[in-house]
Amino acid sequence: MRYNLSILFFGFVLFTSSCAKRANVALNNEPPSWARDVIWYQIFVERFNNGDTANDPTIRTISSPTASFPVPEKWQTTPWEWDWYEQEPWAKSTGLSLRETLQHRRYGGDLQGVLDKLDYLEKLGITAIYFNPLNDAPSLHKYDARNYHHIDVNFGPDPEGDMQIIAAENPADPATWQWTSADKLFLRLIRECHQRNIKVIIDYSWNHTGVLFWAWQDLIKNQQLSRYKDWFEVLAFDDPSTPENEFKYKGWLNIMSLPEFKKIDLEGERVHGIPFEGNLNPEVKQHVFDVTRRWLAPDGDISKGIDGFRLDVADQIPLGFWRDYRKFVKSINPEALLVGEIWWSHWPDDFMDPTPYSSGDIFDAVMFYHAYRPARGFFAEGATTISANTFAQQLEFEWKRLNEPFRYAMMNVNATHDSPRLLTCFANSGKYKYHANPYEDPDYMTGKPNEETYKRVGLYLIHQFTNIGAPHIWNGDELGMWGSDDPDCRKPIWWKERKMKPETRNNIHPGAKTYNEPAFDEAHFSFIQQLIQIRKKEPALVNGSFEVIYSDGNKLMYKREWNKEKIYVLFNLEADTASFDLPDAESYTNLLEDKVINGKEALMGPFSAVILKMN
Repeated sequence: MRYNLSILFFGFVLFTSSCAKRANVALNNEPPSWARDVIWYQIFVERFNNGDTANDPTIRTISSPTASFPVPEKWQTTPWEWDWYEQEPWAKSTGLSLRETLQHRRYGGDLQGVLDKLDYLEKLGITAIYFNPLNDAPSLHKYDARNYHHIDVNFGPDPEGDMQIIAAENPADPATWQWTSADKLFLRLIRECHQRNIKVIIDYSWNHTGVLFWAWQDLIKNQQLSRYKDWFEVLAFDDPSTPENEFKYKGWLNIMSLPEFKKIDLEGERVHGIPFEGNLNPEVKQHVFDVTRRWLAPDGDISKGIDGFRLDVADQIPLGFWRDYRKFVKSINPEALLVGEIWWSHWPDDFMDPTPYSSGDIFDAVMFYHAYRPARGFFAEGATTISANTFAQQLEFEWKRLNEPFRYAMMNVNATHDSPRLLTCFANSGKYKYHANPYEDPDYMTGKPNEETYKRVGLYLIHQFTNIGAPHIWNGDELGMWGSDDPDCRKPIWWKERKMKPETRNNIHPGAKTYNEPAFDEAHFSFIQQLIQIRKKEPALVNGSFEVIYSDGNKLMYKREWNKEKIYVLFNLEADTASFDLPDAESYTNLLEDKVINGKEALMGPFSAVILKMN
C-alpha cells in the first residue's frame, strides 16, 4: 500500500510540476530555452578589431567636459601593436602618469572589425555574443551615453554624417529618430550573426547617463526650469543671483561624469548591496522602453533585432522598475534574454544573493561570478586555497539556492572587462579582485604566467565547460592573453596577423626592464575549441543534473546525468598519481582523448583531469 501511495504522490508531483511549468512559460517566468545551450563570447568593440581606419576616433568625438583632463592637442589613436605599458608621445607631453592617460587611449576598434572576425568566432564555436555598450558615447567604456538610441558614431562608417543625423532629431521624440550608418551596420551585424545561429545581446546601464546626454545638457542649461529636472538625482540647483555655482548632483559611485537617474517611490532605507523597492521617473522609463523596443524590434520586426540585454549595475536600480521592464521586454519578444550584473554586497569579500533577481519576475540570469571565485580557490595555486570538499559544498550551495531553470541559464563568467584576465587571475595568489593590478600592488605579476599556471587554468576550463550554466569567454582569453584588473584587461586583441611589440613584463615599475612577446597561443585556442565542441555534442553537459560523487583533499569527481546518459568529470590536483573508483559500468570514453577506458578504476597522474562518458 505504501508503494502505491508513493506512485500516486510521485504522479501528483509530476502533474503539478508540469502545470506549473506550463504556467511559468505562459507568463514568461522562466528563461528562454536557448539560454542554457549557448557558448558566450564577450566583445569590447574598441579593443576587438579595427576593420575601418577611416572612422577612427577624433578629439571631437572623445571629448567630455568632466574629463579629469582635456584631450591633448597632439592626441592621436594608438597603434594596435603598441606596448601597453609605454606612453605615447602625446601622453608623455602631458606630464601625467600612464594610469592617468590610459582612459584617453583609443585603438579604433569598430563594428566592421567584428564583422571581419565572424568566421573566426564561428570556427571557435561561439553561439552567443555579449557586446559591451555600443551606444553613442565619448568614453572608452561607453556607459556615459550621449545617446542611448544610436550606435557610437566611431563604430560605423560615417561619423560626421551620423552626427548630422543625430543633431537633426528630437531625441525626446522617437517619431523623429533615424537610422545612422552605424545603426545600419549594427543591424547588418545582427543579421549576419543570426545567419550563423549566433545570438546577440547588448549592454546598457539604465542607472546613469553621461554628461553629454541630451536631457542632462538641457538640465545643465535650464536648471530648475528644465523639463528634465526630475529625471536625475539633483541635490541643489544653481542660484543665478550669486557668483558661485551651487549646482550639485549625484554621480554613480561619486563619478561626476555619470549622473544618476532619480529613483522614486522608495520603500524604507536603501542599503548598498541589498535589493530595494521603488521605480524610475515615468518619463525616464518611457525613454528606456522606447530605446529597448528600437533594438528588440527594428521597424517592428523582432527577426531583425537583438536577442536580449545585459544590464549594468542592476542592483542600483529599484526592483519595481525591473519587474516592469521584464514585462515590457517579454511583451515584445518572449524569447529575449535578460542578464543582470549582480556582484558585490561588501567588496571585496561578499557577493550579493542572486536569488531575488533570478526567481522569475526580474532577470533570466546574472553574471555568475559566484561559481568562479570558489573554483579559483580550488584550481589556482595559493589563491585562497580550499579543499575539494569545501569547493564542492560551495558549488552545490550556489546552484541549489537557484530554481532549476535559472541554474542552467546563468552566464558562467570568470574574466570580463571588469576583472583580471583568467591567466593573470590564476598567476596571482591574492584575494579575488583586491588590489589586482600593479598600481596598487607593486608585486602583482602582469606578464606571461609560468607553465604551472597554464596547467591549472586548463583544469579549471575543463570544469567551466562541464559545469551547470552557459560558459562565457572574455574576448582574447581564448588565445592566451594576459592582463591585470581594469584597465589592463582591456588591451587590444593579439590577432595572428598582428605583430605585437614586446611588452614590459615589470610594467610601470622602475628598474631594468624584462619583456614578454604577446602572441596568439595556438595550443590554448585549440584546447578551448575542443572543450566547446565536447559541450555542444553532449546534452548531459548542457541539461544534466549535477552531483558530487567524491571529494577528498585535492581530488574531485562529479556526475552530469541526462536521459540515462552519464558523464563523470574527475580532477586530481595532487602531486602524485591518484586512483578513482568508477561507478555504474566498466567501459567509458574519455572525451578529451576520444579513447575508451575499460575497468572500474581510473588512474590519474598529477594535476590531471578526464571527462568520462559511460558506454
